Amino acid sequence: MRLGVLDIGSNTGHLLVVDAHGGAAPLPAYSYKEPLRLAEHLDEAGAVSRAGIDALTEFCREALVIAEDKGCEEILGFATSAVRDAVNTDHVLDHVREVTGVDLEILPGDDEARLTFLAVRRWFGWSAGRLAVFDIGGGSLEIAGGQDESPDVAWSLPLGAARLAKDWFGAGAPDEEGIRALRRKIRAEIARDAGNLLRVGALDRAAATSKTFRSLARICGAAPSAEGPLVPRRLEAEELESWLPKLITMSTEELAVLPGVSPSRAHQIVPGALVAEAVMDIFDLPALEICPWALREGVILERFDQISVLDSVWPGRSDTA
Repeated sequence: MRLGVLDIGSNTGHLLVVDAHGGAAPLPAYSYKEPLRLAEHLDEAGAVSRAGIDALTEFCREALVIAEDKGCEEILGFATSAVRDAVNTDHVLDHVREVTGVDLEILPGDDEARLTFLAVRRWFGWSAGRLAVFDIGGGSLEIAGGQDESPDVAWSLPLGAARLAKDWFGAGAPDEEGIRALRRKIRAEIARDAGNLLRVGALDRAAATSKTFRSLARICGAAPSAEGPLVPRRLEAEELESWLPKLITMSTEELAVLPGVSPSRAHQIVPGALVAEAVMDIFDLPALEICPWALREGVILERFDQISVLDSVWPGRSDTA
């Protein structure tokens, strides 16, 4: 089956076309993405601005045409933190639906954490044992942990790199006291519920996923993406600790030329690094393994699990539909 997954994140709109069936790894067939930066299109009242709505609507319109051209039988569309937390969520979704016909589902933060955990569990397998997963998105930080395919604990915090960049770096890089204040805020937010994960037992493996962690790992010496997804990559706490003071002093232009950093996300590197540092310190993690699978893959895997169950109880249903 060919499936289109339309992921409206806080930074990027991404259509991923995949060929997959139950029990197999999704095989990417085509990718289309645009830097929507919805987390930075929220006005003072917390509403997605007209510019943000227009950009989202146009992206969905183009993504739908591409998905149809590529032969997708089904399109799964979902939106995460920026749209989820906006005060005009319903208006945004209604506008996109009326103009494009695309029906976006709002993915709750704990579901985002749960589905990301599923993807990472499938990637590393049962040998990972008791697993913890961390994901710094544009609008939120997701944390999940457990020893099965469904995590024992999963929650979301408003600590995304784009959100923090907008709120704390909008008028330029904060001074030393501003960085300390941001650092305190991040650590207090994470520590408040840290016991959720710590109480489930000692971890056998800790993993991180998505763009911010991948960029930080690359800065700290991990292999480039050109070497492929099967090359092991790690973010070492000591390396990040040594890099962080340098990152704080760099201009956006200097950050943009670092390995693994996209120019459109360069201004998010420092707040993202502060969140990553806090995660590793509070949960006492000397390193995080970087997983190439994340939320999109979790959505795909869950959908094909559902299809496999239906096929097992109703053989030949697609032929008779």
